[in-house]
Amino acid sequence: MTLDLRNVTKRVGANLHIKETSLTLETGHFNVLLGETGAGKTSLIKLMAGLDPLASGQILMDGEDVSKLSTQKRNISLVHQFFINYPHMTVFDNIASPLKVAGMAKSEIQGRVEEAADILQLRPMLLRRPHELSGGQQQRTALARAIAKESRAVFLDEPLANLDYKLREELRDQLPELFAGRGAVVVYATSEPEEALLLGGMTALMHDGHVTQFGPTAEIYRKPANVISADVFSDPPINIGEISKQGNEAVLNGHARWPLEGEAAALPDGSYTVAIRPNRVLPRRTETANVRLTGTVLVTELSGSESSAHFHFGDRNWVSLSAGVFPFEVGQEQEFFMEPAHCHYFGADGIRVA
Repeated sequence: MTLDLRNVTKRVGANLHIKETSLTLETGHFNVLLGETGAGKTSLIKLMAGLDPLASGQILMDGEDVSKLSTQKRNISLVHQFFINYPHMTVFDNIASPLKVAGMAKSEIQGRVEEAADILQLRPMLLRRPHELSGGQQQRTALARAIAKESRAVFLDEPLANLDYKLREELRDQLPELFAGRGAVVVYATSEPEEALLLGGMTALMHDGHVTQFGPTAEIYRKPANVISADVFSDPPINIGEISKQGNEAVLNGHARWPLEGEAAALPDGSYTVAIRPNRVLPRRTETANVRLTGTVLVTELSGSESSAHFHFGDRNWVSLSAGVFPFEVGQEQEFFMEPAHCHYFGADGIRVA
C-alpha cells in the first residue's frame, strides 16, 4: 500500500494552513510527522483521512484518487491523543463498532476483536465500559479498534500525549510491533524529536504548514537539510550562531575558534551559520568538547539525571544539556564547552553546506 500526496494544500478562509505538499508514504515502517504544536501535523492528517477538503492537489491510495471520497470509503483508522471510545458500549463493542458498520459476519467480528484484544492485552476487559478502564487501557481500546478494522491507512495523532510516562514508554515500545506486517500505511504525529528517533522509519519535519524535509529518520537527524529542519529536530531548541571561516578555521563571536575538517574545511572563506544541539554543549571540558564558550546563565533546570542551562552568548541565547547535576547559578558567568565535530553548517540561504 502507498499513500501519495500530490501538491496538496489546505485553506481556512483566506489562510493557507497546509502549503503545497507532496509525499509518498509506504508500509513496512512508521511514517512520522514531527513538528511543534501548530506546525500543521493534525491538519495534514485530516486531509489524508478525508475529514477536511483539499484546496488543491490529489491524494492517492495505491494509485486510486481518493481526494473526493468520504472518510468511511477510504477505509482508514484514526487514533487521537484523547481517549475516544463510546461510553455506553463495552470494550468488545467499541473494538467491533467499525466492523458492525461494515456489515461483517458475527463470527468474523468475534475473531478479529479477540485477536486485537489479545495483542493489546485487553481480553480480561472486554465486558467493561470505558469509565471502568485506566487511561492506558482506554487508549489500548482505541488502538485495538484500529487493528481489528484492518484499515489501508492508520493515523495516530499524538496518541500517547495524555498518558503518564511509564505507559507512554510501554506503548511506544509496542507500537511498531502492533502494526508490523499488517499492510497498512501508518502515520504517527508527534511534537517530540526523541519519540521520532525511537520509532525510526521515515520522518517528515513540519514547520508552519510546510514539510521542510522528509527521509529516513536517523539520516535527517544526522544531516538536517536546512536551519529550520535542524531546529525542528532538536529539543531543547538547537543552538545557532554566525561564524567567520578563515582558512581552515571557524571563528564564532570573535573569540571561540576551532579547526575545520572535511566538507567544512573546503568551503570558501566567508560567513556561515553554525548550529549545534544542546547535548553537544557541556558544562565541562572533555577530549571532544574543547571549544570554550563563556556566557551568563539565564535559566537552569534539573530533570531527573540531566541538567540544562540557558545562557546568553554573544547576541543569542544558547542551551546546554548534560547528564549529571551541575550547580549553575542564574546571573553568573559560566564556561561551557562545545563539541565542534557535531556542528552543522549552513549558507546565507539557510541550506546545509557541510
